[in-house]
Order: sequence, then structure tokens, then C-alpha cells
Amino acid sequence: MLFCALLHLITKVAEGTLGLPRFARARRVGEQHPDPPIRLRGAERARTGGLGRRHRRRVAFLPRPAQARRRNAPAALRSRLSGSRAAREDAVDGDTGGGRVRKWGRDGRERPWGSRGARRRRGREAPGPHGSRRGAPVPVETMAEEEVSHVKITEPETEIAGPTVELRQRKKLKSSENKDSAKEEKINDTPVPERPPKYVLFQRFAKIFIGCLAAVTSGMMYALYLSAYHERKFWFSNRQELEREITFQGDSAIYYSYYKDMLKAPSFERGVYELTHNNKTVSLKTINAVQQMSLYPELIASVLYQATGSNEIIEPVYFYIGIVFGLQGIYVTALFVTSWLMSGTWLAGMLTVAWFIINRLDTTRIEYSIPLRENWALPYFACQVAALTGYLKSNLNTYGERFCYLLISASTYTFMMMWEYSHYLLFLQAISLFLLDSFSVELSDKLNVKKGTFIAKMIKVINFYLVCTLTVTLNIIMKMFVPHKENGHMLKFLEAKFGLNITKNFTMNWLLCQESLQTPSQDFFLRLTQSSLLPFYILVLIICFLSMMQVIFWRINGKKSLKETITLEDGRIGERPEITYHVIHTILLGSLALIIEGLKYLWTPYVCTLAAFGVCSPELWMTLFKWLRLRTVHPVLLALILSMAMPTIIGLSLWKEYFPRLMTELTELQEFYDPDTVELMTWIKRQAPVAAVFAGSPQLMGVIKLCTGWMVTSLPLYNDDDLLKRNENIYQIYSKRSAEDIYKILTSYKANYLIVEDAICNEVGTMRGCRVKDLLDIANGHVVCEEGDKLTYSKHGRFCHEVKINYSPYVNYFTRVYWNRSYFVYKINTVISFQS
Repeated sequence: MLFCALLHLITKVAEGTLGLPRFARARRVGEQHPDPPIRLRGAERARTGGLGRRHRRRVAFLPRPAQARRRNAPAALRSRLSGSRAAREDAVDGDTGGGRVRKWGRDGRERPWGSRGARRRRGREAPGPHGSRRGAPVPVETMAEEEVSHVKITEPETEIAGPTVELRQRKKLKSSENKDSAKEEKINDTPVPERPPKYVLFQRFAKIFIGCLAAVTSGMMYALYLSAYHERKFWFSNRQELEREITFQGDSAIYYSYYKDMLKAPSFERGVYELTHNNKTVSLKTINAVQQMSLYPELIASVLYQATGSNEIIEPVYFYIGIVFGLQGIYVTALFVTSWLMSGTWLAGMLTVAWFIINRLDTTRIEYSIPLRENWALPYFACQVAALTGYLKSNLNTYGERFCYLLISASTYTFMMMWEYSHYLLFLQAISLFLLDSFSVELSDKLNVKKGTFIAKMIKVINFYLVCTLTVTLNIIMKMFVPHKENGHMLKFLEAKFGLNITKNFTMNWLLCQESLQTPSQDFFLRLTQSSLLPFYILVLIICFLSMMQVIFWRINGKKSLKETITLEDGRIGERPEITYHVIHTILLGSLALIIEGLKYLWTPYVCTLAAFGVCSPELWMTLFKWLRLRTVHPVLLALILSMAMPTIIGLSLWKEYFPRLMTELTELQEFYDPDTVELMTWIKRQAPVAAVFAGSPQLMGVIKLCTGWMVTSLPLYNDDDLLKRNENIYQIYSKRSAEDIYKILTSYKANYLIVEDAICNEVGTMRGCRVKDLLDIANGHVVCEEGDKLTYSKHGRFCHEVKINYSPYVNYFTRVYWNRSYFVYKINTVISFQS
């Protein structure tokens, strides 16, 4: 404010309008012209009735055409038209234009030409050359493009005696001068936005401050809640290190084991080299674990743990899970900000967080498996979506666009590093943005595919085609010359999922039987309905989708009356590009989530965001009321009331019903009890040789690799065809195969010990046909599918049952060395001794 006041003071001094009397200012301006300013004489003062300066009126010439009157008027005259007294006084002595006489009253408005004083002057004055009348005009520089222009200025409102001075401009302005003058006029005609009052700025600052504080607090509280719940569920702080590590199951155990290996490495470079050339995890196989398993989170976590000196303060496992819980807090904060940006109120962010936590069984898998890649990656994707939402807003300034663009770039790159399946989700996002551009509802300076000439449009279309299809085309061409079967199982899985191919392959059928890859159950939709999330989401989605289709229909019909700035009274929620993007994005994700249940963890968080935005958005309610043509109550007032009342009512009901449950979960002390697995790991670490190789189910092999560090034959990873083939071969220990066949399979992978799990051998699954032994029988041809459960003839019993009996020929190949209630460990004999 001080700077603005100083600048205003300097401007006034430079113009000579500060601290000078009226005639002194006129004299300074008049010095630029040959004739001095005109003063009233005694007789003239008498004819004016003795009126003082305050009651005198100014008369000036303006261009005669009405269209050019305001366009070509100089800045001083435009200011005089606005009613500024100082500007009117400056315009009398200085910058004026040519034309007929105009007169202003004391209030700054123009008096009609037919007024009494003007009629009296028209009768007294004799016409001069070119139709001008007597007076004392002051020659000034005119901006009209006429060859001859006349300027006349009359100081008082009555007649002034004296010579008449005329100024003729014989030459036109040069083209460069015309351009410069046009630029100046364009700049002068641009309306200068008024500075909002101080209390408005304070309200905006308070709103932003409270919203940011609520967003950060929500993220921190959720991270603390996850930490407390994890402690209560596993009794984590009171357990030994081995018992803590057993809580990491399946592929989570593999990820955390590499984190431990990085901490044990003598240097970071050496640790990275050992992971990229890893031959100590899977027997007879060297893998690039960093690339194949996306171990960048573990690399970053290990660097932070050692660089920050946390090894002297906190244990490695707490630091590891603490980072993941912190990222989940960022995840919630990003969803908060996204809903806030869409609705304009931070109440929508609070409702988003509430729905996310209440439906956490369907929004995240952090409770079951902490080190999953999606738990590391999805927070960055949420930040990218929040930045993209802000970038698509129409009222964003240049600095905001740059910040959002940088955040989009950084978060997208990090998201791709953290998850090997990130490109699938980014592809869906690219489709959403392409449809947004095709529907012509985006901003004029973003995603402008339809701008430019016809050739430019064709180049952009070709560019889009190449971006979408070039990688696929090159991949097909490379596979024609270089045999490569990586990720080929994904195509086979999709064919089997959609019923395009019926297969007896064990791997494909096993994947189809996984709960996360099946269609969602009714319980999923029932849980969303009980928390009131699904009904409000459907309502908001229908309103936004219909409004979006209405806008698209207008665009197709060539309507161009859509305003750039949408007001509340317009009731066109579908015209906002960020809303259209989220509608398309959630429809695509929802369509996939209805087919594969595991994708609900991508869809449900944005269901919470869109539903909370709609409930708290007066624009959405105004759109609905405009369709209904509400007349009884003012629609704007009712929309504002509903946008405040609905989230309050929903929040209170959720608080009353679900808050006691959350408190009960935090106060209830649970315990993860698995003594058989602890005893097995203890025996392996004490009795098994260091160079031993263990064979068994992939899930158990991951725990063995983490807890003992011993080499295994397979891993619970499903993005590599060779590992999937290994898993199928090792699972044959639960099939009806001979001891000799099993022995050949195990020795081909240099296995020394075999672990049989009683839970798999005697599995009683709820879904018939999805048990491991059933899938193996189907793959091996031991079940005739057309005749139901009828078994074909097999001269061998199920290996996992037969090997426990300890009779020939099983004892010739395998020797039992350890067992408990859950596990049976057999040593694979290197020298076969045949016993009768």
C-alpha cells in the first residue's frame, strides 16, 4: 500500500497536478501551445451572474461520428466523460479532439445539446470557417484521422469575446504512428480491475489459511490413526524382530527384504549393484530386482534412513512403515485439496476425508500389506490429479498455472517410478484428457487440438495417433524378430476374463480365482450405500454428466454464447473443464472396477472426492434447480443453503454412527499369533546350511527370504513369465504326480529342502474349483470337466498326502527333517537309496 501511494504521488507530481491552483495547472499545460489559457473579464463575469469557478462548465470539441467519439477520444477526454473534475480541467487546456461542441454539468454529465445556454450561444455566435463558431479555442494535438480538424474550447458557459484561433492538420499520421496510437488506445481502453477492499482480502486469506490447516491436519491425523491401528493390531512394539518381519506376507516380504539388504550393504553404490545383478534370491537366475520389482521406494528409504541419522534414533522397520503411513497422509491431503478446488469450500475436503476413512476397506489396502507398490505410488498420483484440477480451472493466473504444471510433471514422474503398472492408469488419464479436448469444454489455451489451420489440426491428430500407437507398433515389430514373452500372460488373462478363451492353464485359472481379480461382490456396494457414499455419488454423477452432455450438444449446434466465466446464476456445472475431466475419469475407472474388484482401490477414493464436491457445491444445486425451474424459493439462496446444510447433516450422521467404531478399533488390543511360522524360521536359521535352497509355495518363499536370507526357488511375483512357470512347477507337490516326477522338478532348480504346507494340502475353499489342488488336477487332466467332479484314473496319489506316510518310493527321494502342525520339511536326497 505504501508503494502504491508513493507511485501515485510521483505520477501526480510528474503531471503537474499536485498542489497547484486550477489556473496554474492550466498555465502549465497551456505553455505547450501558442495561446495562453483564457480568463474571464469583468463584463463576462457579470453576464455569468457572478457565478464562481465551481459553477462554471466546460465546453470542448469531440469527433463528430458517434462511433469514433469514445474510441478516438484522448485519455483526458475519456476521463472527463467519467466525471473527474481534475481531468476535465486538464482537458480544457491540453488534450482535446475535433468535432462538435459538448457541454458538461457540475455533476460531470453531458448536458443535452438543446439546452437553454447552448441555444443562446448558437444564436449569438457567427459561424466561422468550416462551420466553427467564435470563441477562444486552444490548439492541441488531435488523434482523429481526418486531414482537417478544428479544436475549440470555451472557458465559461457564456459567450467569450476575443479572436478565434484555428488549427489545421494537413497531413495524415504515418502508419507507424497509427499503430502506436492504436496500441495506446487499446491499453487505455482496457479496464483496470479495482483492488478489492481490505476486508475482502482478509476473508480470502482466512479461508485459504483455514482450508490449508484443515487439509494438513486431516493428513496428519490419518497417518497417526494408521500407526496406532497397526500397533494395536499386531502388538508391534512388544514383539521380537522375527515376529515383526513375519507380519509382512507374500510380495510385501520381498520388498522389505531388499530394504534390509540395502541397509546391510557397505555402501549405497554396492547395494544398488547387488540388487541390479542379484543372484542370491532365486536359484539359477540372475535378476535386476530394481527394475523388475520397482525397488525405487526401498532405495530412497534406505538413503533417507542413513543420511538423516535415523539409525541412532529409530529402528529400520519403524522408519520404513512410518514413511508409508506418511505417504497415506499425503494421499488424504491431496484428495482434500482436489475436492476443495472443485467445490470452492474446504467443507468438501473434510467430507472427502471422512468418507475415505470410513470406507477404508474399499479405498486402500494399507491395513493388509504395507509395502505394496500402490501404497507408495497412489499418493503421488493423487497429488498429480489435484494439480491437474487446479490447472484446468479457468480463473487461474499465470504463476498458478506454472506451479501446477511443475507439480504435474514431478508427481507423474515419481508415480511412474514407484509402480510398474502406472502406465495403465496414466493411459486412462490420457483418454480422459483427449475426450475433454474433443468435447470442446476445455480452456482456450490448454489442450487446444482444434485451434490453428487445417494443416495444424492434421499434424496434431497425427501426433496423437503416433503417441498412442507408436509404442504398440514398435513392440509388435520387435516381437516379430526377437522372441519375447514378457507380460504375455496379461493378454491371456484378459481373454480368459472376458470369456474369449477357455483354458486349462494353471496360472491363468489361478489368477482368475484370486479375489482381487474377480467381479465385486454385493457386500462392496452394500458398504458404500450404508455410509451414504454411493447414493450421493450417483446423484452428483448424473447431474454433472447431463450438464456436460448439454454443453456438448450446444457446442455441436454451434452455440457460442457460452461465457468464459461461469457464475452461480448460470447453473452450468458441466461447462467447467475440471468437472468434465473428473466425470470422464471416474466413469472409466468405475467401468473397470465393476469388472475387476482390485481396481476399486483406484476408483473409490475419487468416488469420495466427487460425491463430497457435489454435495458442497452450490453450482451443482443451482444446475438442478434451473432444470426444475424452481419458482417458490429463490434458487440461488436455496442452493447456498443446501451446500452448507447437506455436508453438515451428513457429517453429523457419520460422526454419530462411525466415530465410536473407530475409537473401539484403537482401544481394542489385538494380537497376531503365528507360532508355527516362527518355529519354522527359527529352525531354518539354526539348522539349515547357508547355501541351502528351499522350495515351496511362493508366499512362504517370500517370508523365508525376508526372515532368513536363504535362497529360494520361486517368488510371489506375477509380472514375469519365467517366475510364473516356476510357481506352477513347484505347486505340483500338491498334485497327483509320482515321487520321481516331483524329484526331477525340484532338482532341476537345485532345491535342497521341500516345505509342504498342510493348509494348502487339506484346503477346504469356499469357492469350489479354485483350490490349488483342483486347479492342478484340471491342468494335469485328472478331472473331466464335462462330467463334473468325476476323477480320471491316476495310478499315483496326491503327493502331499503320500509323502507323509513314509513308504517307498517317497522315502527314497525325500527325508523328513522337521515338522509341526502347519509345516513339513523334507530334505531332498542327493543319493537315491531304493528301499523295499
